[in-house]
Amino acid sequence: MTIPLRKRIWGWMFFDWAQQPYATLGLTFIFSPYFAAVAADYFHAGGMDQGAANASAQSLWSSAQTLSGLFIALSAPILGAWADLSGRKMPWFWFFSIVTVICAWMLWGLLPDGTGLMLTLALFWIGFTASESAFNLNNSILPSLGDPGDVGRISGGATAFGYWGGVLSLFVMLLFFAENDSGKTLIGLEPLFGLDPDQREGTRFVGPFIAIWFAVFMIPFFVWNRDNPADRRPTPSIGFVLTDLWTTIKRVARQRSYGSFLLASMFYRDALTALYSYGGIYATLVLEWKIIQIGVFGIIAAIAAAVLSWVGGIADQRLGPKPVITFCCIALILVCTIIVGMSREQLFGIPLSEGSSLPDIIFYICGAIIGGAGGALYSASRSMMVRHADPERAAEAFGLFALTGKATAFLAPAMITVFTVWTQSNQLGFLPVIFLFVAGLVLLSWVKPDGARAA
Repeated sequence: MTIPLRKRIWGWMFFDWAQQPYATLGLTFIFSPYFAAVAADYFHAGGMDQGAANASAQSLWSSAQTLSGLFIALSAPILGAWADLSGRKMPWFWFFSIVTVICAWMLWGLLPDGTGLMLTLALFWIGFTASESAFNLNNSILPSLGDPGDVGRISGGATAFGYWGGVLSLFVMLLFFAENDSGKTLIGLEPLFGLDPDQREGTRFVGPFIAIWFAVFMIPFFVWNRDNPADRRPTPSIGFVLTDLWTTIKRVARQRSYGSFLLASMFYRDALTALYSYGGIYATLVLEWKIIQIGVFGIIAAIAAAVLSWVGGIADQRLGPKPVITFCCIALILVCTIIVGMSREQLFGIPLSEGSSLPDIIFYICGAIIGGAGGALYSASRSMMVRHADPERAAEAFGLFALTGKATAFLAPAMITVFTVWTQSNQLGFLPVIFLFVAGLVLLSWVKPDGARAA
């Protein structure tokens, strides 16, 4: 049975909706700050002073992120090439979805006293790795959903749709589950289902919530997206896949615009991932925010991302993706500069009065810019990739996109770890993020606005 294109597009977009809470609730606004607070308390109870405990909590998270990034970088192009050569993507979607759901559910096991600390750290990043691997394959479906002039709008619409899913999921967690210091949710309720606030069960429910959300909203994707039987071929050997992939890499290396774009995106996407991952941790350890404050911050950022991703998609359709990418990188460099120069006590060396709300207001604004510019940046990058990729080898191309996005994924976390330990400052630990955005911006100067179509 032929599935209408409109349904295929909606099914494809539902992947963004299903996956987004893993990033919004897990990576950024609920689980990661909870993990950071638990880890810092655990290290402090073990004898570290508070500053060293905070730095150790951040470096532990960044080390795990480094390992996840390396695995994705090495596996994505091979998986993409295998999927293109065999014509089979759906079995991988099923496998990665099952792993994601199981790992997310088990995040419940991190107790406030630090019990389960290392196990849940491993589970979070295994689930994240599976989710991202599926996302890379999902990106490779985009070229089949429209011509290059339409994919920017489709990509932007999907990104915006996904962020609205993140907003809704964050609202649900904050209103009905995640508790503050008084044991109440944002609207003053006890966590639902009799969850014990003393054991942080409302906040810990984020794991099962992500799992349920992912499982339910992947249904439209699986119903409306299928492998084309005409594309199926005998399963290739790993040797053949690697040989074919190496041929592709050599061909890409000879294409200046294609290669420059992959390198540019390697740096700025690494920086963006670091911003997403450490935003909640920065708010917890530097600004001393609680889960509820971070959640409100997340809502502002996610709404901005949803709106501006859609606006970015329209701008992409009219102007092309390159101007959108350039503008977003500049905006994010400015945000990172503010993050480095601000703490609870001062702003770029200017002392603030005790209890000043200025750092909170500024960081809320930064959150809106991070969310909006970050969403538009990734959407436009996905569109630019379509302009360079061979439609017949889309999964392999987006595997390379993932490779370059993750090949240096260890770099930002590792540099943040080094700078944080070296300076013993969570703010100065963000300096490498600025360097990476600047490097990406410089490399964009060699990228043709229309990609391979300009050749």
